[in-house]
Amino acid sequence: MASANPKYPDIATGIAAEVRSPEPVPEPTPESSDAEHDHAGSPIEWARVAFVALVLLVVWSGLIPRVAGVDLLAVAGILIGGYPIFKEAISDLLKGHMTMELSMTIALVAAAGIGEFFTALLITDFVLVAEILEGMTVGRGRRAIRKLLDLLPHIAEVRSGGSDGKVAPRELSEVHAGDVVIVRPGGHIPVDGTVVSGHSFVDQASITGESIPAEKGPGMQVYAGTINHSGVLEIQAEKVGRDTAFGHIIEIVEQAEHSRAPIQRIADRLAGYLVYFALGCAALTLIITHDARSTISVIVVAGACGIAAGTPLAILGAIGRAARLGAIVKGGLYLEILSFVDTVVLDKTGTLTTGTPHILDVLISDGATAQDVVRIAATAERFSEHPLARAITKRAAEWSLPVAEPGHFRYIPGKGILCEVDGLHTAVGTRGLMEDESISVPPARDSQSYSEVMVATDGKLIGSIHIVDVLRPEAAAAIGEIRAMGYRTVLLTGDRKEVGDVIAKALGVDEVDSGLLPEEKVNYVRGLRAQGKTVAMVGDGVNDAPALLEANVGIAMGSGTDVARESASVVLLGNDLLRFAEVLKISRRCRGIILANFAGTLIVDSVGVALAAMGLLNPVWAALIHVSSELVFILNSARLLPSFASESTVAAEEGHA
Repeated sequence: MASANPKYPDIATGIAAEVRSPEPVPEPTPESSDAEHDHAGSPIEWARVAFVALVLLVVWSGLIPRVAGVDLLAVAGILIGGYPIFKEAISDLLKGHMTMELSMTIALVAAAGIGEFFTALLITDFVLVAEILEGMTVGRGRRAIRKLLDLLPHIAEVRSGGSDGKVAPRELSEVHAGDVVIVRPGGHIPVDGTVVSGHSFVDQASITGESIPAEKGPGMQVYAGTINHSGVLEIQAEKVGRDTAFGHIIEIVEQAEHSRAPIQRIADRLAGYLVYFALGCAALTLIITHDARSTISVIVVAGACGIAAGTPLAILGAIGRAARLGAIVKGGLYLEILSFVDTVVLDKTGTLTTGTPHILDVLISDGATAQDVVRIAATAERFSEHPLARAITKRAAEWSLPVAEPGHFRYIPGKGILCEVDGLHTAVGTRGLMEDESISVPPARDSQSYSEVMVATDGKLIGSIHIVDVLRPEAAAAIGEIRAMGYRTVLLTGDRKEVGDVIAKALGVDEVDSGLLPEEKVNYVRGLRAQGKTVAMVGDGVNDAPALLEANVGIAMGSGTDVARESASVVLLGNDLLRFAEVLKISRRCRGIILANFAGTLIVDSVGVALAAMGLLNPVWAALIHVSSELVFILNSARLLPSFASESTVAAEEGHA
């Protein structure tokens, strides 16, 4: 049985998560280890249940007479069987905590004190069985999270650096950056690194979310936790252990597991209040009726075990289910906030679009050529990570244009770049940048649905590059699902109004605002919150990080920048927005289950206490109702736990999450 001070501290306790950044999880102590419920259902526990049941049968048959009115065998059965309950009660009492174990101890002692040995034994056996079942269920939640670790092998084949190039197995903890690891077909890749030899297809859904295995050859990047399908790969390790992308995912999940949502703290307080309520009603019943059996029934029937254990189990299950779908929620706090979100704000480039735009055409002026415009723009954009910049540098590579290093480089967020190319002052960016630099530009076309990068040198416009992006194939379906759930959707983009309007119309978003600088996106989100909206912001770039932090919950695309992922409360491992829609559903379902447990516990306790106080419920039935309701609420929470097949199929499921 759980209590106001749950005895599953690794799930129900932990540091209180801060609104924006949970503190690092402390190293587990013996008191906060998961050993207790990992061994739920151990032979010793079942032996204790069997012993109490045997004593119960003997006492019921009356084979052993009482001594001075005391059934010594029954007392032994109560002491041995109730040892875990008594131990927990004493520990909680010394800490000043009022728990269900303490109230149950009072009930057992009182039942034995009035000679109700059979009743005390039956209650003890009920409680012991409930303890085991509860421990097995909560333990399953921990194992569901830890199952992610099974995607990493414990042994890696490493090629020695000697002249013989001998391959030998090595513990993963002994693999270091620079080692060459051999991964055979069907094996899990143990490190982040670069393929140095071999050709294969790798299922990397666990990291990137791609449903189709990616082709890998020399010079290509691979990730720990992914699966090599066909050929043998030799991989030079770059990151190992916790430093790998998969290691970071595990670390985030572990931190999330230990954080506590506000609703969980409410559950703990409510559990404590219900214990006081039960003892108060029991005292009142004894004063009014002078009926010890009714008093014991009142103590036994009331309990908050369902909410005390069920609440953290539901949160843990939801986080685990989201992780299996490819969305890492960084704490129960953010999961709870997600359930209250009413407005979803989305960035455009890299979030709703593929982020891999291509050049539509190149316009020239002032005697320049298309090659000149692209070369100068590529030189200026050489170090930029913006998708439009990548499209330009890609075209320069296709045309085999020489791209030098720019001089006096200066980036202006939301507008573009000022630098020197070929010794000339160069501006590459938006019309706004050209206006700031007093550069004359032709009027924009009406209903222009492409992005425009203008290029000017020495104060004169030499051309413009028109770039188009492609919507993600699942974007429209994801927006449709989000809107169907009643969320207001808003598109924010730094692109021109014409581009933003075209995207908004194609996706069916409720509102669009274009031409925004990063600080203007922040102000927009801040304005929504000032209106009382609970905002989720989805983005992928450096310029999205401030808005992600400003929103109630920030969601980063897995392919986004490190800054965006660090700033976000939720990280989508791949780029599938449908996963975000599923996380919204999971958060709502989690809150619904917790509230149902709250309501159910209050109803059962209220009705049970009333019936017991009136003498309509004996202690045995009270114990049966208590245990049954507890298990019902815990199993209700357990519905959120992700279902895991055998280890051999875990990886296969990952690709279809």
